[in-house]
Amino acid sequence: MDKHTGKVRFGVVGTNFITDWVIAGARQDERFELAAVCSRKQETADAFAAKHQIPHTFTSLEEMAKSPLVDAVYIASPNFLHAEQSILCMKHGKHVLCEKPFASNAREAGEMIAASRTYNVTLMEAMKPTLTPNFLSVRENLGRLGTVRRYFSSYCQYSSRYDKFKEGIVLNAFKPELSNGAMMDIGIYTVYPMVVLFGRPDKVDASGIVLSSGADGQGVVNFEYDGMNATVLYSKIANSSLPTEIQGEDGNMTLDRINIISKVTYTPRLAAASGKGPVAEPQDISAVTDRDEYYYEVAEFIDLVLSGRRESAINSHEHSLITLEIIDEVRRQLGIVYPADQE
Repeated sequence: MDKHTGKVRFGVVGTNFITDWVIAGARQDERFELAAVCSRKQETADAFAAKHQIPHTFTSLEEMAKSPLVDAVYIASPNFLHAEQSILCMKHGKHVLCEKPFASNAREAGEMIAASRTYNVTLMEAMKPTLTPNFLSVRENLGRLGTVRRYFSSYCQYSSRYDKFKEGIVLNAFKPELSNGAMMDIGIYTVYPMVVLFGRPDKVDASGIVLSSGADGQGVVNFEYDGMNATVLYSKIANSSLPTEIQGEDGNMTLDRINIISKVTYTPRLAAASGKGPVAEPQDISAVTDRDEYYYEVAEFIDLVLSGRRESAINSHEHSLITLEIIDEVRRQLGIVYPADQE
C-alpha cells in the first residue's frame, strides 16, 4: 500500500470487457489506484494501458507479482488459470481479487485458500451481486419471511457464441479445456447467493444438456436443505425472464435478476387459507444507490486489505469453496470433466 496516498495499487490480469467494467466501478473508490496491467503480448498491454491510463505494463505475471509497484492483483484470465495465477501472486505477497469462478474445482480453491493463509494475504472471489446494497436488503429482510421453504433462481441468457458453435466454431465459452461452460459462466450466479444465505445443501440432484464439445449448455439443479428446497436454472442456449424468489411461510421476496439485482420486492402473506381476506401488497425494499455495480466488490476487497483481514465475511473462503464443491458434484452428475481435474 502507498503510505503517502492511502491507496491500494492494483495490477490487472486480463484485458477483456469484464476488466473494463471492474475498472470503471473501482475508480469510484478513491482508495483504488490502477498501477499496472499484465498481458501476454506487449501490444495488447500497451493498448489497454493507453485506454485506461495505466502507467506500467508487464508481459510476465511473475515479474508483476514481484514488482514493488503493485500491492494487489485483480485476475480476470480464463478460468483454468485462476488458481495457478492467484497462488503465484500470493506467493510474492500480493493480495488477490479473483474473478468468478474462483477456480476450476474445489481442490484448486482449497490450494488458493491455503496460500492465502501461508502468505498472510487477502484473497476474495469477485462475485459482485452478493456484496451489493440490494443483496444486503435481502439478508436484512430474510427474517420477515418466517420459516423459509424454497429458494428459486434462474439465469438463462442465450450466448452469441452459441451461434458460432452451431456453425462448428467452438469459442472459449464452450471449451472444457478452459474450465468453461454454462454453470461456470452464469449458473454460479444462482448458486453462490444460495450458499451465502443458506449454507451447504444436504443433497444435490442435477440434470442438463452437455454439448458436443463436452461443456454444458444448460442445466437444472435441485437442492435439499433441512425443511427447505432449492432449484436453480441456468442456460447459455436459451433465454428466460424468470426472477429469483425466496418463499417463506410468512411471505416471499423476489429479486428481478440474480446477476444484477436492481429491484427487491417483499410480499407478506395476508390472505386466509380459504382465499378470502385482504390482498397482500408487494413492498419495494430495494436499496437506493448511485454507485456502479462493480464498485462494491472492489470496496469490500480494499476494506479487507487495509484492515489486514484475509477474507470477506460474505464472499468468504468457505462460501467460495462450498460453491465449487457443489459445481464439482453437478459436473460429476452431468459427466463433465475438465483437464484441471487431473492432479
